[in-house]
Formats: sequence, structure tokens, C-alpha cells
Amino acid sequence: MPAGTKRDRDGNARSRSSQDAPRTRFQSLFENFRDELDEHYDRKERVVKASRDVTAQSKKIIFALQRVKHINQGLPPSTEKDVATRMAEITALLQSISPDVQSINRHRYSWSLRCLEELVEALSFAHYLRHQKLITPQEAAASTPGDIALTPHDYMFGVFDLFGEMMRFATVTTAQHGEMLGGEDGRNILGDIQELGCAFEALREIPTRDYRNKMEAMRQSVSKVEKLGYGLAVRGSERPKGWVPDMKDDVEAGSP
Repeated sequence: MPAGTKRDRDGNARSRSSQDAPRTRFQSLFENFRDELDEHYDRKERVVKASRDVTAQSKKIIFALQRVKHINQGLPPSTEKDVATRMAEITALLQSISPDVQSINRHRYSWSLRCLEELVEALSFAHYLRHQKLITPQEAAASTPGDIALTPHDYMFGVFDLFGEMMRFATVTTAQHGEMLGGEDGRNILGDIQELGCAFEALREIPTRDYRNKMEAMRQSVSKVEKLGYGLAVRGSERPKGWVPDMKDDVEAGSP
């Protein structure tokens, strides 16, 4: 049987008159649907792949920032170079999918663009270390390359993740320096994370699982830094340099 012969549901070859039947008025309509779906899946695949790579580069920026040893004094030249190099890669990735996420497609593929939350986390952490301030939505949007709109959800959930980075930074640097790092105005990271936590507690609750999980993680991060400050203030002189808190210390602090 020659290739391309059409068959009926029983596997029998259709007659030539059946194959040459005139097109119906619905065929072109469904062919358009098929083409649109093909374009959608191709577009989504490009966005998902770029998003994965942007997430990976954002995490590497955060890892580099966690090695910084001070606040509000600018970043070390080597760290600035590392951040700039990775931001250039992120820029190229986001520019490559910018045409795919314009207009209504920006919201159509919002779930596939979760990398923007990771990017905001990296941008906000770098901004905090440089200036000891929270990056504003406008500053975060201006720092997002590729002409891709940053939504309020991207910004808020990215800042939610900043709490965890501040907690890790406070834990390591307090062990290294024997004190909570801060700026020249007397503010330290404990006061900053408490103030930011209070601002988030004042927000109107969003009834979603993601929001509740983020709030719980935020509270845990704030609590850990508060316990760190408590141990430093009450029993700091008993701690050797390089000490970091663990579960045993938490139990001892709460015992009578």
C-alpha cells in the first residue's frame, strides 16, 4: 500500500473519492486552532527553559552575596563583578523571551515566570547589603531586564524570600563578628528584619496556600534572628567565637 493512504476506523483503505472529498467550512477553523496551540506550546517551552536558567543564575548571585561580611558599605569588587556577570546572563535570557510574554501573554505564562520571584530575592538582598534598605517596587521593576513587566505578586513573594537570606546572613556574620551587623546610624539586621516583618504582618491576608506558607516561613526567619539576638545579649560572653545557634541552645534558653 503506498505511503500516505488514508484508512477508515477499521483499517481499510478509503476510496479515492473519499480522500478527495471537498474541504468543509470547519476544517480551516480547526487548523487555525491547531496552529495556535502549537505556537502556545513552543512559546511556553521557551519561557520555561529560560525561567529555569534565570532561577539558577539568581541563586548563584545570592550565594555570592552570602559571602559578604558587612552591611551598607558597598559590595566587594569581586562580588560586584560576579553579580554583574550573572546579571548580564539573566538579561540575555529574559530578552530572548521578551516577545513571548508581552500583553496578555505576560499573565498567561505567569506561573512559568516564577524565576522573577527568585530574581527579586537576589536584587533585594543585594540592595539591602549595599544600602541597608528595602528595594522599592519601582527600583525592582527598573532592575528587571528584558522589558518584562514585574507584577506586584512577583515583588511581594520575592521579598518574602528575602527574610530567609537575611536570617542566614545574620547567623553567619554574628558568629564571625560576635555581634549583629549594622550601619553607622545604629540600626542592625535584627531591627531591620523585625521592622520588615511587622510591615508584612500588617498586610491583608491572601487566602492561598502559597501566601500562608510564605508568611509562616517569614515568621520563622524573624524568630530565629530574634533568638540569635537574645542569646547574644544574655549569654554572649559565654559563647566562643564562631558559635552558631542550634536546637540545643534553643531548648536551654527556654528552660527554667
